[in-house]
Amino acid sequence: MKHYTYRIIIEPDENNTYHGYAPALPGCHTWGDSMDEVRANIRDAMNAYIASLVEDGEPVPEERGVEILETVTTPSLKLSHA
Repeated sequence: MKHYTYRIIIEPDENNTYHGYAPALPGCHTWGDSMDEVRANIRDAMNAYIASLVEDGEPVPEERGVEILETVTTPSLKLSHA
């Protein structure tokens, strides 16, 4: 059994649910009512996605992305009054 590790992105959506996807696996998206549900759903989606590639003899993409969070601080804005 081969193990694959991928980044997943989970974002809240306009329906008060969560959208999850794996950037390295194009089209591999899902959603859930909670963070736990979307995490379980994306694992299922990734398993099905990879199994389909293997069954079809297609290469399985490797994770090549790096996730980095940056914090920026904007300078104080001075509002001018005319």
